[in-house]
Amino acid sequence: MARTEHPGPAVHAPAAPGRLPLLGHALPLWRQPIAFLESLREHGDIVRLDIGTWPVHVLTSPDHVHAVLVQQAQKFGRGRIFDRLRPMFGNGIVTTDGEFHRKQRRMIQPAFHRSHITEYAAVMSRAAEEMTASWTAGREISMVNETRRYALSSVAEMIFSGDLSRPAIAEVHRSLPVVLEGMLLRAVIPKSLDRLPIPLNRRFDAAAARLRRIIDQVIAQYGAEGAGEAGEGGEEGRHDLLSLLLSSVDPETGTTMGAEQVRDEVIAIMFAGTETSATTLAWIFHELGRHPEVEKRLHAEVDAVVGTRPVRPADMAHLPYTNSVFQEALRLHSPLLFTRRALEPLTLGGVSIPAGAELAYSPYALHRDPALFRDPAVFDPDRWQEDGDERPRAHRYIPFGAGQHKCIGDSFAVAEILTAVATVASRWRLVPAPGVTVRELPAGMPQPSELPMIPVSRH
Repeated sequence: MARTEHPGPAVHAPAAPGRLPLLGHALPLWRQPIAFLESLREHGDIVRLDIGTWPVHVLTSPDHVHAVLVQQAQKFGRGRIFDRLRPMFGNGIVTTDGEFHRKQRRMIQPAFHRSHITEYAAVMSRAAEEMTASWTAGREISMVNETRRYALSSVAEMIFSGDLSRPAIAEVHRSLPVVLEGMLLRAVIPKSLDRLPIPLNRRFDAAAARLRRIIDQVIAQYGAEGAGEAGEGGEEGRHDLLSLLLSSVDPETGTTMGAEQVRDEVIAIMFAGTETSATTLAWIFHELGRHPEVEKRLHAEVDAVVGTRPVRPADMAHLPYTNSVFQEALRLHSPLLFTRRALEPLTLGGVSIPAGAELAYSPYALHRDPALFRDPAVFDPDRWQEDGDERPRAHRYIPFGAGQHKCIGDSFAVAEILTAVATVASRWRLVPAPGVTVRELPAGMPQPSELPMIPVSRH
Protein backbone atom coordinates (compact mmCIF):
# COMPACT_ATOMS: atom_id res chain seq x y z
CA MET A 1 0.00 0.00 0.00
CA ALA A 2 1.14 3.55 -0.69
CA ARG A 3 1.68 5.90 2.22
CA THR A 4 -1.34 8.03 3.11
CA GLU A 5 -1.73 11.68 4.09
CA HIS A 6 -3.61 12.86 7.17
CA PRO A 7 -5.77 15.94 6.54
CA GLY A 8 -5.14 19.05 8.63
CA PRO A 9 -3.74 22.58 8.41
CA ALA A 10 -0.82 23.17 6.06
CA VAL A 11 2.58 22.67 7.69
CA HIS A 12 6.21 22.98 6.66
CA ALA A 13 7.89 19.92 5.21
CA PRO A 14 10.07 17.98 7.68
CA ALA A 15 13.79 18.40 7.09
CA ALA A 16 15.94 15.40 6.24
CA PRO A 17 18.37 14.50 9.05
CA GLY A 18 22.08 15.26 8.83
CA ARG A 19 21.95 18.93 7.84
CA LEU A 20 25.24 20.80 8.35
CA PRO A 21 25.72 24.59 8.67
CA LEU A 22 26.36 26.24 5.26
CA LEU A 23 26.67 22.84 3.52
CA GLY A 24 23.14 21.68 4.31
CA HIS A 25 22.77 18.12 2.93
CA ALA A 26 25.41 18.60 0.24
CA LEU A 27 27.81 16.10 1.84
CA PRO A 28 25.59 12.96 1.76
CA LEU A 29 24.33 14.02 -1.67
CA TRP A 30 27.91 14.23 -2.88
CA ARG A 31 29.15 11.04 -1.20
CA GLN A 32 26.19 8.70 -1.71
CA PRO A 33 23.52 10.47 -3.78
CA ILE A 34 21.64 7.31 -4.77
CA ALA A 35 21.38 5.85 -1.26
CA PHE A 36 20.57 9.27 0.22
CA LEU A 37 17.70 9.94 -2.19
CA GLU A 38 16.31 6.46 -1.50
CA SER A 39 16.46 7.06 2.26
CA LEU A 40 14.23 10.14 2.12
CA ARG A 41 10.99 8.12 1.84
CA GLU A 42 11.50 7.11 5.49
CA HIS A 43 11.03 10.73 6.59
CA GLY A 44 7.78 11.61 4.84
CA ASP A 45 6.00 12.10 1.51
CA ILE A 46 7.55 15.57 1.14
CA VAL A 47 10.98 16.12 2.69
CA ARG A 48 13.04 19.32 2.76
CA LEU A 49 16.68 19.23 1.69
CA ASP A 50 19.20 22.04 1.74
CA ILE A 51 21.90 21.87 -0.91
CA GLY A 52 24.16 24.55 0.51
CA THR A 53 21.74 27.44 0.90
CA TRP A 54 19.40 26.11 -1.82
CA PRO A 55 16.23 24.60 -0.26
CA VAL A 56 14.50 21.78 -2.14
CA HIS A 57 11.24 19.94 -1.37
CA VAL A 58 11.72 16.30 -2.41
CA LEU A 59 8.54 14.38 -3.30
CA THR A 60 8.70 10.71 -2.32
CA SER A 61 5.04 9.85 -3.04
CA PRO A 62 3.90 8.98 -6.58
CA ASP A 63 0.58 10.73 -5.92
CA HIS A 64 2.36 14.03 -5.23
CA VAL A 65 4.61 13.59 -8.27
CA HIS A 66 1.51 12.94 -10.39
CA ALA A 67 -0.13 16.07 -8.99
CA VAL A 68 2.89 18.22 -9.91
CA LEU A 69 3.49 16.71 -13.37
CA VAL A 70 -0.12 16.19 -14.49
CA GLN A 71 -2.99 17.36 -12.29
CA GLN A 72 -1.59 20.78 -11.33
CA ALA A 73 1.13 21.09 -13.97
CA GLN A 74 0.18 24.69 -14.82
CA LYS A 75 1.32 25.76 -11.33
CA PHE A 76 4.90 24.60 -11.88
CA GLY A 77 7.84 25.64 -14.05
CA ARG A 78 10.92 23.71 -15.06
CA GLY A 79 13.14 24.32 -12.02
CA ARG A 80 16.80 24.95 -11.26
CA ILE A 81 18.36 21.88 -12.89
CA PHE A 82 16.79 22.81 -16.23
CA ASP A 83 17.88 26.46 -15.81
CA ARG A 84 21.44 25.23 -15.39
CA LEU A 85 21.22 23.17 -18.58
CA ARG A 86 20.08 26.11 -20.73
CA PRO A 87 23.61 27.20 -21.75
CA MET A 88 23.94 23.79 -23.42
CA PHE A 89 20.40 23.22 -24.71
CA GLY A 90 19.42 26.84 -25.38
CA ASN A 91 15.65 27.17 -25.77
CA GLY A 92 14.87 23.61 -26.80
CA ILE A 93 11.84 21.81 -25.42
CA VAL A 94 14.07 20.22 -22.76
CA THR A 95 14.44 23.56 -20.95
CA THR A 96 11.44 25.72 -21.91
CA ASP A 97 7.98 26.15 -20.44
CA GLY A 98 4.57 27.65 -21.03
CA GLU A 99 3.19 28.64 -24.42
CA PHE A 100 6.60 28.60 -26.13
CA HIS A 101 7.12 24.99 -25.02
CA ARG A 102 3.65 24.01 -26.24
CA LYS A 103 4.32 25.63 -29.64
CA GLN A 104 7.66 23.84 -30.01
CA ARG A 105 6.14 20.52 -29.01
CA ARG A 106 3.39 20.93 -31.64
CA MET A 107 6.02 21.55 -34.30
CA ILE A 108 8.33 18.70 -33.30
CA GLN A 109 5.68 16.05 -32.61
CA PRO A 110 5.17 15.08 -36.29
CA ALA A 111 8.84 14.07 -36.52
CA PHE A 112 8.06 11.31 -34.00
CA HIS A 113 4.92 10.05 -35.72
CA ARG A 114 4.64 6.26 -36.02
CA SER A 115 5.47 6.36 -39.73
CA HIS A 116 8.77 8.14 -39.06
CA ILE A 117 9.62 5.81 -36.16
CA THR A 118 9.30 2.95 -38.67
CA GLU A 119 11.81 4.71 -40.97
CA TYR A 120 14.18 5.38 -38.07
CA ALA A 121 13.91 1.72 -36.99
CA ALA A 122 15.53 0.66 -40.27
CA VAL A 123 18.50 2.91 -39.39
CA MET A 124 18.62 1.40 -35.89
CA SER A 125 18.63 -2.11 -37.31
CA ARG A 126 21.62 -1.30 -39.55
CA ALA A 127 23.49 0.26 -36.60
CA ALA A 128 22.78 -2.80 -34.45
CA GLU A 129 23.94 -5.12 -37.24
CA GLU A 130 27.19 -3.16 -37.54
CA MET A 131 27.73 -3.31 -33.77
CA THR A 132 27.23 -7.07 -33.52
CA ALA A 133 29.28 -7.75 -36.67
CA SER A 134 32.27 -5.98 -35.09
CA TRP A 135 32.48 -8.46 -32.20
CA THR A 136 34.72 -11.52 -32.07
CA ALA A 137 33.68 -14.63 -30.16
CA GLY A 138 35.61 -14.88 -26.89
CA ARG A 139 37.11 -11.39 -27.12
CA GLU A 140 36.07 -9.11 -24.25
CA ILE A 141 34.16 -5.92 -25.09
CA SER A 142 33.02 -2.94 -23.01
CA MET A 143 29.21 -2.85 -23.19
CA VAL A 144 29.21 0.74 -21.91
CA ASN A 145 31.24 1.78 -24.96
CA GLU A 146 29.34 -0.48 -27.37
CA THR A 147 25.85 0.68 -26.39
CA ARG A 148 26.87 4.33 -26.44
CA ARG A 149 28.42 3.93 -29.88
CA TYR A 150 25.24 2.22 -31.11
CA ALA A 151 22.96 4.92 -29.65
CA LEU A 152 25.12 7.71 -31.05
CA SER A 153 25.12 6.12 -34.50
CA SER A 154 21.35 5.57 -34.46
CA VAL A 155 20.53 9.10 -33.35
CA ALA A 156 23.07 10.83 -35.58
CA GLU A 157 21.95 8.87 -38.66
CA MET A 158 18.33 9.66 -37.81
CA ILE A 159 19.02 13.41 -37.55
CA PHE A 160 21.46 13.84 -40.47
CA SER A 161 21.74 12.18 -43.86
CA GLY A 162 24.06 12.29 -46.83
CA ASP A 163 27.74 13.09 -47.27
CA LEU A 164 27.31 16.69 -46.07
CA SER A 165 26.54 15.38 -42.59
CA ARG A 166 29.51 13.00 -42.14
CA PRO A 167 31.64 15.62 -40.31
CA ALA A 168 28.68 16.35 -38.00
CA ILE A 169 28.25 12.66 -37.15
CA ALA A 170 31.98 12.37 -36.44
CA GLU A 171 31.78 15.44 -34.17
CA VAL A 172 28.78 14.01 -32.33
CA HIS A 173 30.79 10.85 -31.56
CA ARG A 174 33.68 13.00 -30.34
CA SER A 175 31.91 15.69 -28.30
CA LEU A 176 28.63 14.29 -27.02
CA PRO A 177 30.23 11.81 -24.58
CA VAL A 178 32.20 14.69 -23.01
CA VAL A 179 29.03 16.75 -22.68
CA LEU A 180 27.07 13.84 -21.17
CA GLU A 181 29.72 13.27 -18.50
CA GLY A 182 29.67 16.91 -17.42
CA MET A 183 25.89 17.40 -17.40
CA LEU A 184 25.01 16.27 -13.86
CA LEU A 185 27.82 18.19 -12.22
CA ARG A 186 26.92 21.31 -14.19
CA ALA A 187 23.31 20.92 -13.07
CA VAL A 188 24.00 20.90 -9.32
CA ILE A 189 27.14 23.01 -8.73
CA PRO A 190 26.74 26.78 -8.17
CA LYS A 191 26.68 28.80 -11.38
CA SER A 192 29.60 30.90 -10.12
CA LEU A 193 31.89 27.87 -10.54
CA ASP A 194 31.11 27.45 -14.26
CA ARG A 195 33.93 29.76 -15.31
CA LEU A 196 36.67 28.25 -13.15
CA PRO A 197 39.46 27.14 -15.55
CA ILE A 198 39.46 23.55 -14.28
CA PRO A 199 39.87 20.68 -16.80
CA LEU A 200 36.25 19.51 -16.45
CA ASN A 201 34.89 22.97 -17.31
CA ARG A 202 37.32 23.45 -20.19
CA ARG A 203 36.47 20.07 -21.72
CA PHE A 204 32.73 20.62 -21.33
CA ASP A 205 32.76 24.15 -22.76
CA ALA A 206 34.96 23.17 -25.71
CA ALA A 207 32.86 20.11 -26.57
CA ALA A 208 29.59 22.05 -26.28
CA ALA A 209 30.94 24.81 -28.53
CA ARG A 210 32.16 22.31 -31.14
CA LEU A 211 28.80 20.55 -31.15
CA ARG A 212 26.83 23.78 -31.62
CA ARG A 213 29.21 25.01 -34.33
CA ILE A 214 29.11 21.86 -36.47
CA ILE A 215 25.31 21.60 -36.24
CA ASP A 216 25.01 25.27 -37.25
CA GLN A 217 27.19 24.52 -40.29
CA VAL A 218 25.06 21.55 -41.35
CA ILE A 219 21.85 23.57 -40.94
CA ALA A 220 23.33 26.30 -43.15
CA GLN A 221 24.33 23.67 -45.76
CA TYR A 222 20.86 22.12 -45.69
CA GLY A 223 19.35 25.57 -46.23
CA ALA A 224 21.66 26.35 -49.15
CA GLU A 225 21.16 22.93 -50.70
CA GLY A 226 17.39 23.15 -50.27
CA ALA A 227 17.28 26.55 -51.95
CA GLY A 228 19.44 25.45 -54.88
CA GLU A 229 18.54 21.82 -55.42
CA ALA A 230 15.08 21.19 -53.98
CA GLY A 231 13.60 18.08 -55.49
CA GLU A 232 17.00 16.80 -56.67
CA GLY A 233 18.27 15.36 -53.42
CA GLY A 234 18.06 18.74 -51.68
CA GLU A 235 16.23 19.39 -48.42
CA GLU A 236 12.86 18.41 -49.89
CA GLY A 237 14.36 15.10 -50.99
CA ARG A 238 15.61 14.23 -47.51
CA HIS A 239 13.63 12.35 -44.89
CA ASP A 240 15.85 12.87 -41.86
CA LEU A 241 14.79 14.60 -38.67
CA LEU A 242 16.77 17.77 -39.36
CA SER A 243 14.89 18.28 -42.64
CA LEU A 244 11.58 17.68 -40.85
CA LEU A 245 12.44 20.31 -38.23
CA LEU A 246 13.57 22.84 -40.84
CA SER A 247 10.33 22.42 -42.78
CA SER A 248 7.97 22.14 -39.80
CA VAL A 249 5.14 24.66 -39.47
CA ASP A 250 3.12 25.35 -36.33
CA PRO A 251 -0.44 24.34 -37.32
CA GLU A 252 -1.94 27.02 -35.05
CA THR A 253 0.23 30.05 -35.90
CA GLY A 254 1.76 29.16 -39.28
CA THR A 255 5.25 30.02 -37.97
CA THR A 256 8.43 28.06 -38.67
CA MET A 257 11.58 27.53 -36.59
CA GLY A 258 14.68 29.63 -37.07
CA ALA A 259 18.06 27.97 -37.59
CA GLU A 260 19.18 28.62 -34.01
CA GLN A 261 15.99 27.10 -32.61
CA VAL A 262 16.42 24.02 -34.82
CA ARG A 263 19.98 23.71 -33.52
CA ASP A 264 18.76 23.79 -29.90
CA GLU A 265 16.16 21.10 -30.60
CA VAL A 266 18.68 18.88 -32.40
CA ILE A 267 21.07 19.02 -29.43
CA ALA A 268 18.23 18.21 -27.02
CA ILE A 269 17.11 15.23 -29.12
CA MET A 270 20.69 13.94 -29.45
CA PHE A 271 21.20 14.10 -25.69
CA ALA A 272 17.88 12.46 -24.82
CA GLY A 273 18.19 9.77 -27.49
CA THR A 274 21.71 8.83 -26.49
CA GLU A 275 22.12 8.84 -22.71
CA THR A 276 18.92 7.08 -21.67
CA SER A 277 19.01 4.50 -24.45
CA ALA A 278 22.71 3.64 -24.18
CA THR A 279 22.61 3.36 -20.40
CA THR A 280 19.41 1.31 -20.36
CA LEU A 281 20.84 -1.05 -22.98
CA ALA A 282 24.01 -1.55 -20.95
CA TRP A 283 21.94 -2.39 -17.86
CA ILE A 284 19.74 -4.80 -19.87
CA PHE A 285 22.78 -6.80 -20.97
CA HIS A 286 24.14 -6.69 -17.40
CA GLU A 287 20.87 -8.08 -16.00
CA LEU A 288 20.61 -10.75 -18.73
CA GLY A 289 24.16 -11.84 -17.90
CA ARG A 290 23.22 -12.17 -14.23
CA HIS A 291 19.93 -14.02 -14.90
CA PRO A 292 20.47 -16.95 -17.31
CA GLU A 293 16.86 -18.13 -16.99
CA VAL A 294 15.61 -14.73 -18.18
CA GLU A 295 18.17 -14.71 -20.99
CA LYS A 296 17.03 -18.19 -22.11
CA ARG A 297 13.38 -17.08 -22.33
CA LEU A 298 14.31 -13.91 -24.22
CA HIS A 299 16.45 -15.87 -26.68
CA ALA A 300 13.61 -18.32 -27.32
CA GLU A 301 11.22 -15.46 -28.09
CA VAL A 302 13.68 -13.69 -30.41
CA ASP A 303 14.48 -16.98 -32.19
CA ALA A 304 10.77 -17.58 -32.83
CA VAL A 305 10.07 -14.04 -34.11
CA VAL A 306 13.32 -12.86 -35.72
CA GLY A 307 15.46 -15.92 -36.34
CA THR A 308 18.81 -14.86 -37.81
CA ARG A 309 17.56 -12.20 -40.24
CA PRO A 310 17.82 -8.43 -39.50
CA VAL A 311 15.23 -7.08 -37.04
CA ARG A 312 12.24 -5.37 -38.66
CA PRO A 313 9.97 -2.67 -37.16
CA ALA A 314 7.00 -5.05 -37.31
CA ASP A 315 8.84 -7.48 -35.00
CA MET A 316 8.48 -5.16 -31.99
CA ALA A 317 4.81 -5.99 -31.42
CA HIS A 318 5.66 -9.71 -31.24
CA LEU A 319 8.35 -9.48 -28.54
CA PRO A 320 6.33 -9.04 -25.32
CA TYR A 321 8.82 -10.77 -23.02
CA THR A 322 11.73 -8.80 -24.50
CA ASN A 323 9.73 -5.65 -23.80
CA SER A 324 9.14 -6.80 -20.20
CA VAL A 325 12.89 -7.27 -19.76
CA PHE A 326 13.42 -3.72 -21.06
CA GLN A 327 10.76 -2.25 -18.73
CA GLU A 328 12.19 -4.06 -15.72
CA ALA A 329 15.76 -2.93 -16.42
CA LEU A 330 14.52 0.63 -16.83
CA ARG A 331 12.61 0.39 -13.55
CA LEU A 332 15.70 -0.77 -11.65
CA HIS A 333 18.02 1.76 -13.32
CA SER A 334 15.98 4.94 -13.73
CA PRO A 335 16.87 8.65 -13.99
CA LEU A 336 18.10 9.99 -10.67
CA LEU A 337 16.57 13.43 -10.21
CA PHE A 338 14.28 16.00 -11.85
CA THR A 339 13.09 19.37 -10.58
CA ARG A 340 10.09 21.69 -10.85
CA ARG A 341 9.53 25.21 -9.49
CA ALA A 342 6.30 26.44 -7.85
CA LEU A 343 4.95 29.44 -9.79
CA GLU A 344 2.49 30.35 -7.01
CA PRO A 345 1.99 29.51 -3.31
CA LEU A 346 0.09 26.26 -2.83
CA THR A 347 -0.54 23.34 -0.51
CA LEU A 348 0.54 19.85 -1.50
CA GLY A 349 -0.28 16.88 0.70
CA GLY A 350 -0.90 19.18 3.65
CA VAL A 351 2.51 20.85 3.21
CA SER A 352 2.78 24.56 2.47
CA ILE A 353 4.83 25.26 -0.68
CA PRO A 354 5.79 28.94 -1.17
CA ALA A 355 5.98 30.55 -4.61
CA GLY A 356 9.44 30.07 -6.12
CA ALA A 357 10.15 26.93 -4.10
CA GLU A 358 12.07 24.16 -5.81
CA LEU A 359 10.57 20.67 -5.85
CA ALA A 360 12.42 17.53 -6.84
CA TYR A 361 11.55 13.90 -7.41
CA SER A 362 13.62 10.81 -8.09
CA PRO A 363 12.18 8.24 -10.52
CA TYR A 364 15.01 5.96 -9.34
CA ALA A 365 13.86 6.10 -5.70
CA LEU A 366 10.16 5.83 -6.62
CA HIS A 367 10.76 2.74 -8.73
CA ARG A 368 12.56 1.01 -5.85
CA ASP A 369 9.98 1.87 -3.18
CA PRO A 370 8.78 -1.34 -1.43
CA ALA A 371 5.39 0.32 -0.87
CA LEU A 372 4.93 0.51 -4.65
CA PHE A 373 6.77 -2.53 -6.02
CA ARG A 374 6.93 -6.06 -4.65
CA ASP A 375 10.56 -7.05 -3.95
CA PRO A 376 11.77 -3.83 -5.58
CA ALA A 377 15.46 -4.79 -5.68
CA VAL A 378 14.72 -8.05 -7.54
CA PHE A 379 15.00 -8.15 -11.34
CA ASP A 380 11.67 -9.74 -12.32
CA PRO A 381 10.38 -9.17 -15.87
CA ASP A 382 7.26 -11.23 -15.06
CA ARG A 383 5.90 -8.34 -13.00
CA TRP A 384 5.10 -6.65 -16.34
CA GLN A 385 2.82 -9.39 -17.65
CA GLU A 386 -0.50 -7.96 -18.87
CA ASP A 387 -2.60 -10.13 -16.58
CA GLY A 388 -0.30 -10.01 -13.58
CA ASP A 389 -1.68 -8.87 -10.22
CA GLU A 390 1.59 -7.07 -9.55
CA ARG A 391 1.71 -5.15 -12.84
CA PRO A 392 2.92 -1.63 -11.92
CA ARG A 393 0.33 1.13 -12.15
CA ALA A 394 0.98 3.85 -14.71
CA HIS A 395 1.57 6.86 -12.45
CA ARG A 396 3.93 4.88 -10.21
CA TYR A 397 6.24 4.15 -13.15
CA ILE A 398 7.51 7.31 -14.85
CA PRO A 399 10.91 6.71 -16.51
CA PHE A 400 9.94 9.09 -19.35
CA GLY A 401 8.16 11.63 -17.12
CA ALA A 402 4.46 12.45 -17.40
CA GLY A 403 2.08 15.19 -18.47
CA GLN A 404 2.96 18.08 -20.76
CA HIS A 405 6.71 17.50 -20.35
CA LYS A 406 6.66 13.74 -20.96
CA CYS A 407 9.57 12.72 -23.20
CA ILE A 408 8.54 13.41 -26.80
CA GLY A 409 10.83 10.66 -28.09
CA ASP A 410 9.74 7.79 -25.84
CA SER A 411 8.52 5.68 -28.80
CA PHE A 412 11.85 6.28 -30.55
CA ALA A 413 13.76 5.15 -27.43
CA VAL A 414 11.67 1.98 -27.09
CA ALA A 415 12.29 1.08 -30.76
CA GLU A 416 16.00 1.89 -30.41
CA ILE A 417 16.43 -0.34 -27.36
CA LEU A 418 14.29 -3.29 -28.48
CA THR A 419 15.97 -3.33 -31.90
CA ALA A 420 19.41 -3.60 -30.32
CA VAL A 421 18.39 -6.24 -27.76
CA ALA A 422 16.74 -8.43 -30.41
CA THR A 423 19.65 -8.04 -32.84
CA VAL A 424 22.21 -9.01 -30.21
CA ALA A 425 20.08 -11.89 -28.89
CA SER A 426 19.65 -13.37 -32.37
CA ARG A 427 23.42 -13.81 -32.66
CA TRP A 428 25.19 -13.70 -29.31
CA ARG A 429 25.12 -14.59 -25.65
CA LEU A 430 26.92 -11.98 -23.57
CA VAL A 431 28.75 -13.47 -20.60
CA PRO A 432 29.95 -11.22 -17.74
CA ALA A 433 33.73 -11.00 -17.57
CA PRO A 434 34.98 -12.87 -14.48
CA GLY A 435 36.19 -11.01 -11.41
CA VAL A 436 34.41 -7.71 -12.11
CA THR A 437 32.00 -6.05 -9.68
CA VAL A 438 29.65 -3.66 -11.49
CA ARG A 439 28.66 -0.61 -9.43
CA GLU A 440 26.22 2.21 -10.14
CA LEU A 441 27.89 5.58 -10.66
CA PRO A 442 25.79 8.70 -10.00
CA ALA A 443 24.78 10.54 -13.17
CA GLY A 444 21.62 11.97 -14.72
CA MET A 445 20.88 8.28 -15.15
CA PRO A 446 23.14 6.07 -13.00
CA GLN A 447 25.86 4.48 -15.14
CA PRO A 448 27.62 1.10 -14.80
CA SER A 449 31.12 1.62 -13.36
CA GLU A 450 32.39 -0.78 -16.01
CA LEU A 451 30.72 -3.57 -17.92
CA PRO A 452 33.16 -5.92 -19.65
CA MET A 453 31.36 -8.85 -21.32
CA ILE A 454 32.43 -11.72 -23.52
CA PRO A 455 30.41 -12.49 -26.68
CA VAL A 456 29.64 -16.18 -27.22
CA SER A 457 28.17 -17.11 -30.60
CA ARG A 458 24.72 -18.71 -30.45
CA HIS A 459 25.14 -20.31 -33.90
